[in-house]
Amino acid sequence: MDFYPVRPEVVAVISKVDHNAIKFNQVNIAVISTAALFANLPHVAGLLGLILAVATARPDWGLFRILYQRVVLPLRWLRPHVLDDDPAPHRFSQGVGATFLGLAWIALVSGAVVLGWVLVALVAVLAMVNVVFDFCAGCFVYYQLRRFGLIGRTAPQE
Repeated sequence: MDFYPVRPEVVAVISKVDHNAIKFNQVNIAVISTAALFANLPHVAGLLGLILAVATARPDWGLFRILYQRVVLPLRWLRPHVLDDDPAPHRFSQGVGATFLGLAWIALVSGAVVLGWVLVALVAVLAMVNVVFDFCAGCFVYYQLRRFGLIGRTAPQE
């Protein structure tokens, strides 16, 4: 008999998540978005947003995931660091990054260059914060939204 019943909306979907794959993804996001910013390449920021949107919708199609699995791991540049984790917050965070980069591209091509580059810089900074300090701002937002009942649990994907 359970003395402490678990509310279904609080339970996370736990599966195996390779955290080095996430770090590889974040490093690529930070480097590419920073390069786009300093080289004044708005279409690179837009393309990166599209790459992240595809990876959010279809994780198996993620460009950085494919590079990690087919190049980085076979060459042993990194080793998998697989942990029990919920992949949903990481996908949510990636989707937020894709949205910000998409909005940045729209701002840049429509003449609101300051807003556009600020959004690109925000994505780059938050990606590096995740890599360096192991703090995922998008994951934090995901958990807060779920805590307040604004988003529900998602089915496992991966």
